[in-house]
Amino acid sequence: MRVISLNAWGGKLHAPLIRYLRDVEPDVLCLQEVTRSVTVASDWLEYRDGSHILPQRANLFDEIKAILPHHDAFFAPTARGTLFDGDRQLLSEFGLATFVRNSYSVVGHAMDFVHGDFSGDGYGEHPRPRNAQCVRLFDYSANRPITIAQLHGLRDLAGKGDTPARRGQADALVALIRRIWREGEPLVVCGDFNVLPGSVMFEALAELGLTDLVTSRGHTDTRTSHYTKEGRYADYMLVTANVNVIAFDVVEQPEVSDHRALLLDIA
Repeated sequence: MRVISLNAWGGKLHAPLIRYLRDVEPDVLCLQEVTRSVTVASDWLEYRDGSHILPQRANLFDEIKAILPHHDAFFAPTARGTLFDGDRQLLSEFGLATFVRNSYSVVGHAMDFVHGDFSGDGYGEHPRPRNAQCVRLFDYSANRPITIAQLHGLRDLAGKGDTPARRGQADALVALIRRIWREGEPLVVCGDFNVLPGSVMFEALAELGLTDLVTSRGHTDTRTSHYTKEGRYADYMLVTANVNVIAFDVVEQPEVSDHRALLLDIA
């Protein structure tokens, strides 16, 4: 089974992103920062937050569904807010997406907010609402279930240090995973956590028997050249001891976002 986690950056690097996701052949694809604008015909829209302006694909979720026709797709929006097509203001959803190859049976699915709640009339003030998504799959080749969870951690304008909100987010994530994961079964947790390696997030996830593959294998950078700030950790992938890791990589090339993809192959 190949599991990939990636912050898609709203599809800003659209051509290499689509090419990579089509060619890498994921079995389970966990994406953060995915757009969906169901009433919009334009290909590109623009996100504007003060001086922060970012081009976004209008319907990245549908575009990825189209290149993965043999996958079941699950979209989990955090908010519906305003993007711009020139002077026109258009409504667009933003959130997580999980794609599962349809040779695996989805036998459990949980999705909920770990910070705040859904906003249908704007993205809101920072730190904005955040959700998590979990799928429990039955892997017929291994003859066992496995649970895979992903999170896009809250963004605090003050930085990536621990806060009461981040402690609450960690506890909420653990509670969500426990809804469908059966103790003793393999578990993978991944995503753009937006925290530093010493965060309380990892204390909470350790209670589930999880170990991070990024830091434990010596990786020190999960960002690409498109990210120019300090603090190169953002993305993590954790596994329980009964996950048989064949290979793990923090993918440097191709660059398809300001985040690197995390690629896990398991038996």
